[in-house]
Amino acid sequence: GSYVGDTEGYFFPHAFEVSELVAARGEHVLAVEVACPRPTDRAAKRNLTGVFQHWDCLDPDWNPGGIWRGVRLEESGPVRLTHLVTVCTEASDVRAVLALRATLDAAETTRVVLRTTVGETQHQIEQPLAAGENQVSWTVTVDRPRLWWPHALGDQHLENVSVEVVDRATGATSDTRSFRTGLRQVSMSKWILSVNGERLFLKGSNHGPTRMALADATPDELARDVALAKEAGLDLLRIHAHVTRPELYDAADEAGLLLWQDMPLQWGYARGVRKQAVRQAANAVELLGHHPSIAIWCGHNEPMAIDIEPGVEFSRSRVAARAAVAQELPSWNKTILDHSIKRALEQADGSRPVIPHSGVFPHPGSGGTDTHTYFGWYHGEERDFPRAMAAWPRLARFVSEFGAQAVPETNAFMEPERWPDLDWDRLWRTHALQRFAFDRYVPPVDYDTFDEWRRATQEYQATVVKHHVETLRRLKYRPTGGFCQFAFADAHPSVTWSVLDHERVPKPGFAALHDACRPVIVVADRPRARYTPGEAVALDVHVVNDLRKPVRGQVRARLQWTGGAQEWRWEGEVPEDDCVRVGTVQAVVPDALGPLTLTLALVGEVAVANRYTAEIAGRNKPA
Repeated sequence: GSYVGDTEGYFFPHAFEVSELVAARGEHVLAVEVACPRPTDRAAKRNLTGVFQHWDCLDPDWNPGGIWRGVRLEESGPVRLTHLVTVCTEASDVRAVLALRATLDAAETTRVVLRTTVGETQHQIEQPLAAGENQVSWTVTVDRPRLWWPHALGDQHLENVSVEVVDRATGATSDTRSFRTGLRQVSMSKWILSVNGERLFLKGSNHGPTRMALADATPDELARDVALAKEAGLDLLRIHAHVTRPELYDAADEAGLLLWQDMPLQWGYARGVRKQAVRQAANAVELLGHHPSIAIWCGHNEPMAIDIEPGVEFSRSRVAARAAVAQELPSWNKTILDHSIKRALEQADGSRPVIPHSGVFPHPGSGGTDTHTYFGWYHGEERDFPRAMAAWPRLARFVSEFGAQAVPETNAFMEPERWPDLDWDRLWRTHALQRFAFDRYVPPVDYDTFDEWRRATQEYQATVVKHHVETLRRLKYRPTGGFCQFAFADAHPSVTWSVLDHERVPKPGFAALHDACRPVIVVADRPRARYTPGEAVALDVHVVNDLRKPVRGQVRARLQWTGGAQEWRWEGEVPEDDCVRVGTVQAVVPDALGPLTLTLALVGEVAVANRYTAEIAGRNKPA
């Protein structure tokens, strides 16, 4: 047999020249040796596999190695189009510009014509080629283009693109490439994204692999995840620390769902990976740069040397202390690796914003990036979140992770009939359940049955999602540019932060996310959990309007208690794409122990409602 070559990098295709080997005999067998070694030092990994080999939402004993896309033999003429990068660098009602960069492998010195078609626009250039690889760049201008928009802003016009390499002497086509793209322009300023000059508050979620084994995910399953995200009212999915199947990107293009695309880097890496990471950044742009749905590149998720995985005992206080130190101090991952990846992404694609790393807090000497704030799960209480955002507004610029775990409806893998003696170690090791956090926030010992505990975990998750999203939407553009809840859907049977389980059965958190992400919502400052008679209540009421038109209507508020109620009404107009305080609910808590309920309703051109609950307790109860 003959050696063909080796590969490194899981998400992009690898090609080998086999013309002489194919011509040498009539029958061939392709043998592939697959290796994906388990990391020996999780704080200094060498495989760029992202979440597939180090994550707290997948089975750590599962090995992702293998071929997950098709293997094929391609034939071309004497000039082969080996690489093609396409990005839209400019788009307006007047014109759009596609920038193309190709690598052409010529068998001998020759001249070719490069014919490019973008929808109805034709373009061609004549190009001399030397024998071997040639780098060629050109642009195509489309006059009065049909622009591609996110679904919240407009239609999703897609253009068919073809690039033909034609032999100048014979007129024969030597090689060709075809794909679809959308003409649009993105930019980001102070964490506020604009598409085609229109700013957009990004309501998003983190999305891991559709299936733990990518090859097992069907095209319909990948497209369904996009449809479910759009159904939830989301503008954005963050493809969390991995690159997924091409069908998801195609579906996002068609649906107008924006994507934040991470490189497959999660937590700590060894110093030897820098060269490979830079190369793979360029590969990512070649593979995905033509997709209009991709709005943001990110180099690395949480670039801290975290050496933990499900089921492995660790000290929470020690890990928290190490993470805090890692946030403040410079490190090779943050300072060298991530900025090298950022430069590589910017050089390959200057049309999109690039974030060097996600989850790095601002500190002296660094403005930080987006933030991960797990109030009510890893630290503090979920009610602490608004106060923290008010105290440190820079943390609220873009919150890209928050949430709480919840038990799914599809839970036979948990063996609920064993309650309360579940196999907690197996559920932690294989299925991601974090018992230490449940013991603090939704203790299993407080519930007589598995179903009672399951419902309590789901209600808690829904509460966290609802109030975090409402807080961030109330801070719209002042300073918040958006958010990504963690997480959207599971890749295998597990107990995670997802709002859809591995069979895509929704938890109550999905409905909470959907309701909080409606284009128009009416929200109030959240009441405290308990009040005592005679206390003053003052709760500001806001209307958030994400529509591209003003909304006129009347807001009605009703504060109700046992035996009584008080009502308020405000009328007016909320400008397009804005958040407005419409009034304040002011009252004195009556001497009527029991539930205290605040209901809100916006009536008029748009009808929405909201509800908050509290308790009027005796003075001997803690507030």
